[in-house]
Amino acid sequence: MSGDFSPSDRSRIAPFIAMDVLRAANAHEATGASVVHMEVGEPGVPAPLSVREAAARALDAGRIGYTEALGIPPLREAIAASYGTLYGVEVAPERVLVTTGSTAGFNLSFLAAFDPGDRIAIPTPGYPCYRNIMRAFGLEPVEIETGPATRWALTPELLAAAHEEAPLAGVLVASPANPSGTVIPPDALATLIKAAEDMGLWFISDEIYHRLTYGEPAATALATSKRAIIINSFSKYYCMTGWRIGWMVAPEALLRPMERLAQNLYISAPTLSQYAALAALEATADLEAVKAVYAKNRAYLLEHLPRIGLSEFLPADGAFYVYADVRRFTNDSADFAHRMLLEAGVAVTPGADFDLDRGAQYIRLSFAGSHEDIVEAVRRLEGWLG
Repeated sequence: MSGDFSPSDRSRIAPFIAMDVLRAANAHEATGASVVHMEVGEPGVPAPLSVREAAARALDAGRIGYTEALGIPPLREAIAASYGTLYGVEVAPERVLVTTGSTAGFNLSFLAAFDPGDRIAIPTPGYPCYRNIMRAFGLEPVEIETGPATRWALTPELLAAAHEEAPLAGVLVASPANPSGTVIPPDALATLIKAAEDMGLWFISDEIYHRLTYGEPAATALATSKRAIIINSFSKYYCMTGWRIGWMVAPEALLRPMERLAQNLYISAPTLSQYAALAALEATADLEAVKAVYAKNRAYLLEHLPRIGLSEFLPADGAFYVYADVRRFTNDSADFAHRMLLEAGVAVTPGADFDLDRGAQYIRLSFAGSHEDIVEAVRRLEGWLG
């Protein structure tokens, strides 16, 4: 309508609550308050020194310009080779796309594989930006409720029931998952992928928390299917959140469409970050030391949270979160988290970010910080919960 300067309908998506909590926590800190940050999924240490030195060398070399939209060839080749080393899976470098974080991977996937109105299944609880980005693109997220009976993982039966209700065009699954930490066993993942492809669905595998598991390693969807869309990032295991650098392994049918989209949406991923990421792939010793701290933090929380009344939580097989049931204390986890920040100085994310129906019963605690911070958070919560 002429003269109507209101926001578009597509912009009316839900906020990413974890980032709202971060803003509130930072504002509280700015008043002089002490805050233990457990609200965002961000490593508590910087990228390894070798990574930062690689970026410095690239900067000193002088010319930091555009790269090819798909990324610099050495990085694509190194990522492809890593699948052989880590999973025993052969990947052609031509199938690798370097992206501006995993978010760009989701954007490219949703735009290249689907049309407005298409329905895409996602398990809940799950990462909120899946559904928010889908809605901004005119797609329909179909949230499939998971629970203890399936260890909070999507199954072929649940997927088939949703597809029967109204046809789906795709399904997106993360293993390890956020916020549950659930790792889908290799056989179960392979069965789920086969079921999805038998239904004619695109299978998108969010593998951003791979290499962050505390038992059996997570399987890649590439071990089962060449048609699966793989999304990963240097943010989590590689401690490079602010570098905004990720990657995809795409099926051949989507490579050129995704390249065209990348050329137009962001031209290329940050050049400095690409050279830094190349070094990150060689920094395993440093990164495993960081992971060992996560494992120590996880063990501490799993031991001590029940002692302070948070005795029910989801599997936490991988990633770096505990998704805890707070019904003993409240039926409004958003208010509970807000009071926890102001009264105890501990920032956590309320479950509404991850589950629209049941989220009021849960909070997510990130254990990606220092061990000292985790111990201090438990001490504060013990005093606060009384």
